[in-house]
Amino acid sequence: MYTQLTQEERYQIHALMKAGHSQSEIADILGRHKATISRELRRNCGLRGYRPKQAHRLSVERRQSKAQSRIANDHWSLVERLLRKDWSPEQISLWLRAECDIRISHEWIYQYVLHNKSTGGDLYRHLRCQKQRRKRYGSYSRRGQLTNRVSIDERPPVVDRRSRLGDWELDTIIGKGHKQAIVSLTERKSRLTLIHKVEHKTADNVTHAILALLNPIAHHVHTLTSDNGKEFAGHERIAKGLGARFYFAHPYASWERGLNENTNGLIRQYFPKHRDFTTITQSEINEVMEKLNNRPRKCLGIKTPNQVFFGINPTVALAS
Repeated sequence: MYTQLTQEERYQIHALMKAGHSQSEIADILGRHKATISRELRRNCGLRGYRPKQAHRLSVERRQSKAQSRIANDHWSLVERLLRKDWSPEQISLWLRAECDIRISHEWIYQYVLHNKSTGGDLYRHLRCQKQRRKRYGSYSRRGQLTNRVSIDERPPVVDRRSRLGDWELDTIIGKGHKQAIVSLTERKSRLTLIHKVEHKTADNVTHAILALLNPIAHHVHTLTSDNGKEFAGHERIAKGLGARFYFAHPYASWERGLNENTNGLIRQYFPKHRDFTTITQSEINEVMEKLNNRPRKCLGIKTPNQVFFGINPTVALAS
């Protein structure tokens, strides 16, 4: 079966040409038909001859233009609306196929966004920022010991299986200059996200925020897991108020709350580190929760957190 030439193969073609090999010899070395090599050199040469990077770009652009012509304009309009809801290209692609029987690959959507950017559009601003992770050196700061902590080692195995609703991970996100903070809660099975801003990251404020967020759905709160921050010193009060069990991850083991750590990264898209949290309004908080909980997740079979937790379909994404 015929497959498109890869960028690596195009670099090989270029090197073999410089070494004086004929088109037939290049085809034999790459395991390709000689017509494939001939067509490649005929269609993807520039004014300065055959250059692999340029050849690959020309091929992708040609394939993309043909693909986009097969997609109706109203489908691209729908893609734009979902992008502006901050859905990722992969989420859009999978959801459109599952719910609307529309087949647009996430690669096409990325190309569409890049083309939009090149013509002065702003769709790229709705893509999630990917920052390079840097290794931290030096010693860790001591955050103190909380009384009556229960280790994550004692947490029931059912929590790891994500087989039920009601197991939550907790954390806080700090604003610029350590002024104000956001309390973030994430439910492990549904990925439902709840957030609440506090003026000071004190144990009393964080305890009040957690109870305010979870009391309305206390019947779906079985366990809570946090790090060892002093802001969770009210863990016994929280557990008693919700009729739940509270557990603490091991120090410096953020992977034990990986879902919450990932969710914090999503929240940072809206409230970056340079943002002054004192300027955040409740309407902004509500809007971010609406966006995070009403976009499909691959890990949920292209359902949204609201669908899994509350049974609410993501019609709001298509309503405006």
